[in-house]
Formats: sequence, structure tokens, C-alpha cells
Amino acid sequence: MAKLFHLRIRSLIVVGGVLVVFAAFAQAAFAQGGIKGKVRNNRGSGIPNASVTARLDGKDIKTVKADEKGEFVMTGLSSATYSVLFEASGYAPGVMYGVEVKNSTRDLGSRLILMPDQGTQVIVRGSVFYREGTSVTGAKVELRQINADGSTKLIGTVYTNISGDFSFRRPEGVAKFRVTASFKGVSGSKDVEVDNPAIYRTAITLDLPRTEK
Repeated sequence: MAKLFHLRIRSLIVVGGVLVVFAAFAQAAFAQGGIKGKVRNNRGSGIPNASVTARLDGKDIKTVKADEKGEFVMTGLSSATYSVLFEASGYAPGVMYGVEVKNSTRDLGSRLILMPDQGTQVIVRGSVFYREGTSVTGAKVELRQINADGSTKLIGTVYTNISGDFSFRRPEGVAKFRVTASFKGVSGSKDVEVDNPAIYRTAITLDLPRTEK
């Protein structure tokens, strides 16, 4: 009887040990984590309703939408290393590789940055020339939007590069702009009407000899 009793005790110990090990493996297998962060543009502003997707081995595992501040939280991810895809209307899509998720929510901070998609932008490009036709470097160029009542609003200011070129980017939409270039007290303007996303080119010649360089 004593021998049989000891055998039963040993059996219970073995079964209990197996159950403990199984529980540990089950807990590890079903442990879940997540990611959170903010999708923003290159000026630091959050992008509302941006889409964020966790991808594993080429398969989309889960997708969430950012809030009005560009912030998001994604939970229910098993421990693994993911690629995080993020995209929004009007922006070129982005991806962050090698995002390791363990048994907690990993904070990606504000590292998910989207750049404007040139395909949905109005781009005004141009060049500034001297009277003789050579390029003006360092000319000040202002872009103003012309309102329906004839008034204007300053949109931005840049300076021409070494080739005398400049560029402005604006959201798509019908608008009329006035481009004004000035250098050494001499200025010149051109009006540009835009509608669809495209590159609109213009050139401004200043009544200034190259000797004033």
C-alpha cells in the first residue's frame, strides 16, 4: 500500500509539472502586444485618418485608422517583427521595417512621416533671367494667390538657386497665382492659372543687365 501511495504521489507531481510547463507555453503563445504612434507630415502636423497596417511575412495582419491628430493605437499583435505601412490621401505611402513587437505596446513616437504626393499637387516652377537671358542667382521670388476681388495673399517666398530656378508646391485646386521676382531693386511678375494637379512653368525676365550681378 505504501508503495502504491508513493507511486500516486509521483504521478501527481509529474502531471502537475506537465500542466505548469504547458501553461507557460500557452501563455507565451497567446501573449499579445501592439504598436502606437503618430503619422505626420514633414512640417510636423498630424495627418487625420491615416491608415496604418502591420504586415508579417508579406501578409497584412491588422489595419487601423489614425484619429484627427494623426495618432493611432494597434493592439492584438503576437510577438514578431513587422513591417508597418502607413498612407493617407494626398501623400506618398511610407513603410517602416523591422518593428519588433513583444508582450507590450511599442511606442513608435512621431517617426511615421509622409511626404506630399506630387501626383496630387500643383507645382509652380520657373526661372528668373537677366535682360541678356542669363540666369539670376539669389533673386527673391514671392508667390501670391489672387482672390476673386483682386486682392492678393502671400503664400510663400523662396530664392532662386544657382541655375536661376525656383519652385512652389500647393494643394490641388483651381486658383490664380502671381509670381513676383526681385533683385537689386528691380522686379517683374507673371500670373499663373492652375486647375488640375500638374507642373506649371513660367519665366520672368528682369530689366537688369548682367553687369549688376
